[in-house]
Amino acid sequence: MATGTDPQATTPAPAGGGTAPHGVHGATRAAIPARHLRSDRWWLSPAITAAGLFAFIVYSTWRAFSGDDYYAEPYVSPFYSPCVAQNCVPMKGGANWEIFGAWWGLSPALLILIFPLGFRLTCYYYRKAYYRGFWASPPACAVAEPRAKYTGETRFPLILQNIHRYFFYFAVIVAGILTYDTVLGFRDEHGRWGHMGLGTLVLLANIALIWAYTLSCHSCRHIVGGRMKHFSRHPVRYRLWGWVSGLNARHMQLAWASLISVAVADFYVYLVASGAFDDPRFF
Repeated sequence: MATGTDPQATTPAPAGGGTAPHGVHGATRAAIPARHLRSDRWWLSPAITAAGLFAFIVYSTWRAFSGDDYYAEPYVSPFYSPCVAQNCVPMKGGANWEIFGAWWGLSPALLILIFPLGFRLTCYYYRKAYYRGFWASPPACAVAEPRAKYTGETRFPLILQNIHRYFFYFAVIVAGILTYDTVLGFRDEHGRWGHMGLGTLVLLANIALIWAYTLSCHSCRHIVGGRMKHFSRHPVRYRLWGWVSGLNARHMQLAWASLISVAVADFYVYLVASGAFDDPRFF
C-alpha cells in the first residue's frame, strides 16, 4: 500500500528547477516535498545569534588591533592582560611580563587573546551558535541544512574542535590573572590600597561571569566527575560535580553574559584611559 513516505519514491524537483535539497530528500528520508514543515519564525533565533556574535567580532577586532587606551591605573582591559610584549604600557604591579622582545610591533592583545578566543571558539555552546548562525548547519531544529554532504567534526578543520579540553586549562590561567587584575582595582591611581571606584565593580562583575562561564564548561564537568563509577566513594568530587552541573545547565546564558561583560569591561577601561570618562570613586 502506498503511503507517500516510501524512501525510494521519486521526489518532485523544487520550483525553479535544480535538484531537491539532500538534507530532506535523501534515500533514507521520507519523501516530503517541503524543505521543512515548521510554520513559526524559526529563522529569528539564528539571525539574532549571528547578529550578536558579529557585533562582538567587529568590536573585539577593533580593540584588539588598536593597541591603545587599555590601561588606566589601576584598571586594565581584559583584552590586554596578561601583557607579554615589550611594547606594553607599564602597569604598576600588574601582569606586565616582557616575554616577547622588541621585534613584536603589533598590538600586545594579539599575543594573549588566542587563548580565551580559542576556548570560546571550541566551546560546545558557541559551536552550536555559530554553526547555526553563520553556516546554517543546521539552521534550526527540524530544518535541513542546505548542503549535500554532512561530515560533522570528523574532518579538518573542524576536527580541531577536540582541543577544547586543552584550551580549558589556559582559560583557567587567564581567569586567574584577570582575578588578580580585579584585586588591583582596589587601589587608587597612585597605587594606594583601600580604594574602590566604579571600574572596580565593572571588573568584579566581569570576573565573576568569566569564572561562572569557565567552570560551567562541559570539560570542567568531565574533569570534576568524569569516569567515576561510584559517586558514594568520592563525596567531595560528587558535591563539586553537582555544583558544576548546576552551572552547566546555564552554560548558554553564562556564555552570552560573560561575552557581553568582557566587552563592557574593555570599553569602560577604554573610556577612562582615553579621557572620555572620569572613574567615579566611592572611597
